[in-house]
Amino acid sequence: MATKIPTRRYGFFAGSFLITLLLYIDRVCISSAKDSISGDLNLTDIEMGWVLSAFALGYALFQVPGGALGDKYGVRKVMTTIMVLWSIFTAFTGAAWNYVSMLFFRFVFGAGEAGAFPNISRAAYSWVPLKERGIFQGINFSGSRLGAAFALPLVAYLIDAWGWRAIFYFFGAVGIASSLLFYFLFRNKPEEHPGISEEEKNYIIKNRQQEEGVKVTLPLSKILGSKNVILAMIQYIGSNFIFFFMLTWLFPYIKAKYSLNLVTTGFYAMLPLLAGAVGNWVSGYTVDTIYKTGRWKLSRQIPAIIGFSLVVIGILSSLYMETALGAVLCLSVAIFGADMALSPSWSFCMDIGKENSGKVSGMMNMAGNLGAFTTALAFPYLQAWTGSNDPFFYVAAFLGLVAIVCWIFMDSTKAINDEN
Repeated sequence: MATKIPTRRYGFFAGSFLITLLLYIDRVCISSAKDSISGDLNLTDIEMGWVLSAFALGYALFQVPGGALGDKYGVRKVMTTIMVLWSIFTAFTGAAWNYVSMLFFRFVFGAGEAGAFPNISRAAYSWVPLKERGIFQGINFSGSRLGAAFALPLVAYLIDAWGWRAIFYFFGAVGIASSLLFYFLFRNKPEEHPGISEEEKNYIIKNRQQEEGVKVTLPLSKILGSKNVILAMIQYIGSNFIFFFMLTWLFPYIKAKYSLNLVTTGFYAMLPLLAGAVGNWVSGYTVDTIYKTGRWKLSRQIPAIIGFSLVVIGILSSLYMETALGAVLCLSVAIFGADMALSPSWSFCMDIGKENSGKVSGMMNMAGNLGAFTTALAFPYLQAWTGSNDPFFYVAAFLGLVAIVCWIFMDSTKAINDEN
């Protein structure tokens, strides 16, 4: 009878889930607080668009440096620093006194959060067996969606009770405490963790993707010269373009369009994010199930292509809905689809980047968040120029179609160093 392998490594799965939960609670607070902040600081919708974009720009620009630092110095030290930095500037957001200070605080907050996912990806390269890679990414990213989903109505309620500034102080303090826990509980590799048995360490080492005999550090020119990396970056723009709308403009959009109150809007706005969490679980399971049949390349392609097809269908359908519930349900289909692309996307970066997966995933996430930067500005500007919100959604659907084409040509079996 086969010996049952211990599963203490699932503590790493749970820890990454909780970090992404906090990451997105801190990120989405500003959406629920948008009206209160605008009122106190006398900001227009265009100015709020720039505030939201300041976060996305800082987040995008520091993806690669954050991932590269994790590759070089180890995830434990770098991730702890990242958590402390983003938590400090979460709290500083509550201290903003005008438009310029809010822009600055949100930019640095974005820069602080930037290295989180690339470092989690780098840690997963060492901790997660190949056949569990899909479900790990599904669990990991579902934390971000659940954090954002429950934060929207919770923060709306707390704003009524405490005021918007106190919310940012509170979650900043929670982040600092979490960073200390992470430092004491996490190790860069299972080989270094005293709580993991030798039996489980051997199992992980045997079944994870194998490192090269001599570690090869990929220069950025080599990464950017990879067809796989370029395609991964382009398709991730499509995913982030529509998802960032859910984090930023969906709440004020449906609140104004359907004349809803603060708390009711929060419950409506959480539905697409809950759908995204389910999309992550479904995708993670699908990735691993197909991979176990020996079809490595298809295990990444099929969930992503199905996902982006749902993005296009959901977005275009939402334009024909006359009620808040109808529109939100269609957008939930779109986000379910967009999040089906996350597990294959990040698994793909580990596949082709190997021990440089922090830097490679950071490159992909940088491109995606330049798409998010565009989203935060495109929504208010397109509405101002055209008098309608429809053009924004047509752009999002087009990017979904482009992403499908990208995935047709992406090959997870070909590492960057093996490309001609």
